[in-house]
Amino acid sequence: MEQVEKTTNLNDNNLEIEFTNVSKIFMNQNESVKVLKGISGKVAKGEIVTIIGPSGSGKSTILSLCNLLITPDEGEVRIHGKEVLEWDIQELRRQVGIAFQSGTMIKGTALHNLTLPARLQGRTLEDPKKYMDYVGLEEELLSREAKELSGGQRQRLSLARTLVNNPSVLLLDEVTSALDSISAHEVEELILRINREQDTTILWVTHDLSQAERVGDQTWLIMDGKIIEAAPTHLFFNEPREVLTKQFLELKRDKE
Repeated sequence: MEQVEKTTNLNDNNLEIEFTNVSKIFMNQNESVKVLKGISGKVAKGEIVTIIGPSGSGKSTILSLCNLLITPDEGEVRIHGKEVLEWDIQELRRQVGIAFQSGTMIKGTALHNLTLPARLQGRTLEDPKKYMDYVGLEEELLSREAKELSGGQRQRLSLARTLVNNPSVLLLDEVTSALDSISAHEVEELILRINREQDTTILWVTHDLSQAERVGDQTWLIMDGKIIEAAPTHLFFNEPREVLTKQFLELKRDKE
């Protein structure tokens, strides 16, 4: 399915995520390493922003800042116009869901995993089947041990678990890279459906240029902790402005 590129005018009413001069430093063997170096960017409600770049460039760090898995050392990250450090962390993580490459499961059944977000809030998940149906999983899998599910099933369950909180923002970190091509396509289609039906804003880190071009409304290239180029996806891949962007795309395409 071809993704129809959205045309979005950013304003205060539809701004979902905003980074302003954000920097992040990690310690590595008693040496400080600046992983993000003053990045700034805006994401409109309902947009899919694909984030590409070399390994270690800071892509996953950008995602982690959005739901306080880590905190910025400099600058501000705003969700719905509110600085992340001002949010109640549980409410922030209800609004901002995250899914990783491995479709990480906790010990127990698929049902135990699916209901985790509700249990953390002290409530009961009323209709687990609804979420299984939505992501294309059979209800009978709820009684199976999560570790026994296939990679594609675990990734679907991971997304269903994220949807329990009805988040307005989804952070996706290489969510299809460990899957076979058929499962990857199915999960990709599911994510596009979530975006389309729920107007969910998505930041999607991927190493797959074809995927980034296929699903993105906007694309950012991150290199050495900086946003080298941010542009509508069609223009990014067909008419890149920056020399570094052209070189990166050429290098990646030569390897594919």
